[in-house]
Amino acid sequence: MGRVTSCTDLITWNGTIPKFSRKHRLDWNGTFTEAQSKVSKELTESIKQKNNHLVHAVCGAGKTEILFPAVLAALKKGLRVCIATPRTDVVLELFPRFKKVFPDTISHALYGNAPVQSGLAQLVIATTHQLYRFENAFDVVIIDEADAFPYTYDPTLQKAVFKVKKQHSPIALVTATPSHQILAQVKHEKWDYSFIPKRYHGHPLPVPQFHSLWSYDKQFLKGKIPSKLLEWTKTRLKNNEPFLIFFPTIKLMEIAAPLFQQINENILSVHAEDADRKEKVLKLRNEEIPGLLTTTILERGITIKNVQVAVVGAESKIFTSSALIQISGRVGRNVDFPSGEIIFYHHGITTEMDEARNEIIRLNKEGFGAKTT
Repeated sequence: MGRVTSCTDLITWNGTIPKFSRKHRLDWNGTFTEAQSKVSKELTESIKQKNNHLVHAVCGAGKTEILFPAVLAALKKGLRVCIATPRTDVVLELFPRFKKVFPDTISHALYGNAPVQSGLAQLVIATTHQLYRFENAFDVVIIDEADAFPYTYDPTLQKAVFKVKKQHSPIALVTATPSHQILAQVKHEKWDYSFIPKRYHGHPLPVPQFHSLWSYDKQFLKGKIPSKLLEWTKTRLKNNEPFLIFFPTIKLMEIAAPLFQQINENILSVHAEDADRKEKVLKLRNEEIPGLLTTTILERGITIKNVQVAVVGAESKIFTSSALIQISGRVGRNVDFPSGEIIFYHHGITTEMDEARNEIIRLNKEGFGAKTT
């Protein structure tokens, strides 16, 4: 947003209300599972009736595709749609997909330092911070990853969602890990609710393995990668499997990065302030690099085929149960690679780690009606 002070002029539009096109098409040849089809119809009907709606679907359930029919129905009525998310990386993941499947629709992606885009967008995909720019602008507002930081911790972002929508316009929240606050709001305000406990490809969610990594921080400071993590990384390189290794702090990751580059110089690191983070993620997706070291910025909204995941310092406070569930959800998303490794390396098991693992096991039982370990 840049610097804004009390003496800065803020300009609003008071001219004629623009009329948006009703000519749109969905260029998508995919098919829905029975569960996806049911939830997509429920969401479309909620938006038609102007009811608020929560879509609770596990990581890899195909939430983005579920949105397509609802968005198409709204656009064909000449409505303006906003899909907002707390994370820039999710915007960068979503925008090309929506741009591709809605080729006749003027769409814009809004995030910090986004390029200038021409025309008046009928479909806007933006970070929640960009919503500060709008008022009474949208007929439909969808918040993807509605439980993610900083949205759930910043009341001004939550207020912005209500400011950008028109008076009686509906809000839809979409997430794999709804917070207690979201669930309480949905119950209290009697929102419509949909739930999918199973991934679109019909395989169970990968269950995290716990492995101790005692005094890992001291080992990194001594210039050594802990032996278990070193062996795991070498196995990924040998098997030609892309990987993500999550770190609790930027400082620890920056200490570790040169050590990993001694094994393979193409291993890169990425964090929220990294100007090249978009390009680095693209390199991993395009198999130009073997793996990325990362902070929690890549815990959601990123899909890499056959990716294997390790969390270093899973006991750290930054790794809440929902963050660990989302990180685990990066694994096994592709129909050709429906399984994979998710390892929590720790210096002592925490309640959050146990909760994450137990919730994944519970969802697998609910999705398949049998024990999954």
